[in-house]
Amino acid sequence: MAKVFITGVSGQDGGYLAEQLLAAGDEVHGLVREQDRPTPDGSGPQLDAAHLHVADLTDGAAVTGLINEIDPDEIYNLAGMSSVARSWAEPVATGLVSGLAAATVLQAAWELSERRGRSVRVVQAASAEIFGNPAVSPQDESAPIAPVTPYGAAKAYAHHMVHVYRGRGLHAVSAILYNHESPRRPATFVTRKITRTAALIARGEADELVLGNLDARRDWGWAPDYVDAMVRAARAETPDDYVVATGVSRSVSEFVAAAFDRAGIQDWAKYVRVDPAFVRPVDAVDMVGDASRARNRLGWSPTKSFPEIVAAMVDTDLSN
Repeated sequence: MAKVFITGVSGQDGGYLAEQLLAAGDEVHGLVREQDRPTPDGSGPQLDAAHLHVADLTDGAAVTGLINEIDPDEIYNLAGMSSVARSWAEPVATGLVSGLAAATVLQAAWELSERRGRSVRVVQAASAEIFGNPAVSPQDESAPIAPVTPYGAAKAYAHHMVHVYRGRGLHAVSAILYNHESPRRPATFVTRKITRTAALIARGEADELVLGNLDARRDWGWAPDYVDAMVRAARAETPDDYVVATGVSRSVSEFVAAAFDRAGIQDWAKYVRVDPAFVRPVDAVDMVGDASRARNRLGWSPTKSFPEIVAAMVDTDLSN
């Protein structure tokens, strides 16, 4: 049984990760902000068996103190400003939470490892956004780091810090996660906006979906699959970087078409309006990952197809 510390445990990925580890018998500790405590309505992560600790990830002393107190075998740093769009409005906060805070976690893990004589294993949740507008497709772990958004720049800093601490002997992993979705995705994300609005239109409660760039392409996967990849990476003998992706990209318009079809609406185009206000200042056009290393070394592979992911989200929204 491992003792595990998860930052961002109340989020989409943190919740699925905690549930997987609890089911396996691990002792799970999670970091939450006071305003992000899970509500007992059954709709979110089931964290009753986890030990929750309230602190802000940017409070370095508090986070370091918690890591020393918990004395974990594994740390998964998943907390951060997860919205690329929001990072344009709050670039400094994004840098603090998604970038600099990772250095605090890595330093605390390294110091703890030195004191106890065995390594704490750390997984940093990186992002495909670190590649910016890549010149190569698909992207693997060797693709140039060239972010084009504040979110991507913050994640790139954290990714580089993983390499720094790995060089000091820490068992540090960078999981380069491509877009991954589930019914727990917050409504502020375009995918959930699409599925919720499709459900509302199907019920006659809305008549329009307003979006930005319909041509942007992303490699969408299933969130529980991606947290499983992180666990496999943490427990591999040698730490490394791992792209976690399906290897297939789809456009935003394809996501819309799949969502509306699942909701029973065939002519989706007449319900969709493009508003330039929703187009990001700079946006990666086509992102698709090559997860060969994760497949070959970790025995990992996706379990849900793109249509199944969209269907799961739409079905949840139709039932709410």
